[in-house]
Amino acid sequence: MAITQTLCTSFKSELLGGVHDLDTDTIKMALIIPSMAGTYGAATTNYSDVTGNSDEVSASGTNYTTGGVTLTSASITTDGTTAIVDFADAVFSNVDLDARGAIIYNSSQSNAAIALLDFGETKTATDGDFTVVMPAAAAATAIIRIA
Repeated sequence: MAITQTLCTSFKSELLGGVHDLDTDTIKMALIIPSMAGTYGAATTNYSDVTGNSDEVSASGTNYTTGGVTLTSASITTDGTTAIVDFADAVFSNVDLDARGAIIYNSSQSNAAIALLDFGETKTATDGDFTVVMPAAAAATAIIRIA
């Protein structure tokens, strides 16, 4: 199937309704396997969309914790007229795994989906850390940005 890199449509609506507080809620990132059964993109509404298809790395990775890692150091800023949320890099420690993408979700709000990441190809970690490097916190590059 496929992953489309995007902010989830449900997240945009929930944000306007005051559901998410990205610098105080617990925001997590879970990894998606290369042989995923589901299709993930703007219509994805919840972390359970991934787990319901058994597409999280937890079934195939070693030392990977189901649910992924908590994103830390949330920083909400602006760049010109664009609002940005930035996090520290996500580190999955001492793992053996293959991942094709990731879901960012809000575990404080019933695991509501925020964004999907497509790594562009399968990425591998063997007996080491798997790090998702967050892009620069700028209007054209931040993962979570509202223009």
